[in-house]
Amino acid sequence: MTAPVFSAAAQHDWETLLTWRRDVRHFLTQPLPEGVLETLLHATCLAPSVGLSEPWRFVRINTPERRAAIRQNFIRCNSRDLEGRSGEDAHRYATLKLSGLDEAPHHIAVFCDKAPAQGRGLGRATMPETTTWSAMMAIHTFWLTATVHGVGVGWVSILDPAEVTASLSVDPDWQFLAYLCIGYAREPASTPELERRGWERRNPARRRWIER
Repeated sequence: MTAPVFSAAAQHDWETLLTWRRDVRHFLTQPLPEGVLETLLHATCLAPSVGLSEPWRFVRINTPERRAAIRQNFIRCNSRDLEGRSGEDAHRYATLKLSGLDEAPHHIAVFCDKAPAQGRGLGRATMPETTTWSAMMAIHTFWLTATVHGVGVGWVSILDPAEVTASLSVDPDWQFLAYLCIGYAREPASTPELERRGWERRNPARRRWIER
């Protein structure tokens, strides 16, 4: 089998993909066409994993009651974060839209099975956390795949993990990693919203690497 050769145009498109892979908070409410979400999840399973363990567990949240529980979880956690801030920092924080829970037509929670039977423990004896890293790779793969298909993804991280696990009635031994809001972006952009809103900006100095 001959490995594919990616053209200069493909390499340029890849950098464009990384540039436009944004954390979306403003969604159109229209659902994705039938089969699109399944296509994205199928491609996600091509992500690498330690020992071919495929430890990621994607949970689609469709019922209004479970979505409402997640929203209340977010409201409580977000309020606690705001209460821990003061002055200008608190004012700026309060103006940020930090989730698309109300508008996004699709919700997916991502968990990691930290001790899956699949893979038979290969590569995990000295670094068991590699299952978590593998699941994170799957999240990134999903996000890039969604961007290629013109679909926006927003990561809601201001949540209590234990409450999420209980609200979704999943295996209590699974590790909660991400709650993803998915749909078409209302305002597509090539720069992070937090940068556009003046919360933070990239630090070019941190792009350096260390050589030994």
